[in-house]
Amino acid sequence: MADKRDYYEVLGIARSASQDDIKKAFRDLARQYHPDVNKAADAEEKFKEINEAYGVLSDPDKRAAYDRYGFSGVNTQGMPDYSNMDLSDLFETLFGFGGMGGFGNMAGSRRRQNAPRRGADITGNVKLTFEEAVFGVEKEVEVTRNERCSVCDGTGAEPGTQPITCPTCKGQGEVRQVQQTFLGSMVQVVTCPTCGGRGKMVESPCRNCRGSGLERKTRKMKVNVPAGVDNGNQIRMVGEGQPGANGGPNGNYYLELDVAPHKFFRRKDSDILLDLDINMAQAALGDEITVPTVDGDVKLRIPPGTQPGRVFRMKDKGAPILNRSERGSQLVTVNVQIPTNLTKQQEEILDALGKTMGTDIKIQERSFFDKLKDAFGG
Repeated sequence: MADKRDYYEVLGIARSASQDDIKKAFRDLARQYHPDVNKAADAEEKFKEINEAYGVLSDPDKRAAYDRYGFSGVNTQGMPDYSNMDLSDLFETLFGFGGMGGFGNMAGSRRRQNAPRRGADITGNVKLTFEEAVFGVEKEVEVTRNERCSVCDGTGAEPGTQPITCPTCKGQGEVRQVQQTFLGSMVQVVTCPTCGGRGKMVESPCRNCRGSGLERKTRKMKVNVPAGVDNGNQIRMVGEGQPGANGGPNGNYYLELDVAPHKFFRRKDSDILLDLDINMAQAALGDEITVPTVDGDVKLRIPPGTQPGRVFRMKDKGAPILNRSERGSQLVTVNVQIPTNLTKQQEEILDALGKTMGTDIKIQERSFFDKLKDAFGG
């Protein structure tokens, strides 16, 4: 990790940069260092470094983990590889045209329409109980996606026949058009209108998939949900998304976690929060009480003179911290309950106690911070 450069430094942006700033910095650097454009010896390594930084900072969850824990907070293994990125898309975004024929030698770097392409990502969700999110669980989920047709094996052609080479583009998947502009003739490369960029045509479409080479299927998969996840977290299942095109890799499946609220507990990061009522006698005299935790009931000592709103920290009784061996704490906030229906005996006891304590009222002085807020108009 010592040889790695800070991701913000790699992209040349501030830590407060917006997602638009991150995307713009990546596009500028990708255009500069992409190996198809930059033939310097270190261009490929620089592009990989840029790609890795963008993969983390463009993802809000990974960026938050990186900001908090540095390189140890993110796993850069398995990040998407942009080294084969279609620069024509980048130039179309920046300059407003699709083909790069007007840029001389760069025309040859344009990816062909029938080149391997990664499949689309898909998303789903699964419901968890509060305890399942804290301790982890194995869940079975259903994933509906396109899969290779079981009849034609993905060719799109009826068994016994084969796709033919497109006569229009000769298998290239694209055709070139010459346009006259004020700069002169400009070559624009567009998707072949005959084969839709595939480079091949099916004369006898498969009756099962109607020539698409794909069929819709729903499969059940088991997912290991790690301990310590929280509501809204996502689990990435690599390669379980939509199939790639022309032999490209599958996309990913992102499973969003929906954690049901608990009757008593609440979460704040890895800490578990609990509000607890105690009576006046317990607050004044102290007591040892039984407190529920996700691990079971635990004894908690309430010291004499406990004031309303006091927070007790029960170490290691919170949720596990993701990808670490530590656990958070359980924070117990006590509220002193004032009785509203006293028996005659209780009234007499409290009346006698009140007389011993006097009737003077103590006016609380305003704190330094309250005065400071007033001074600055807060």
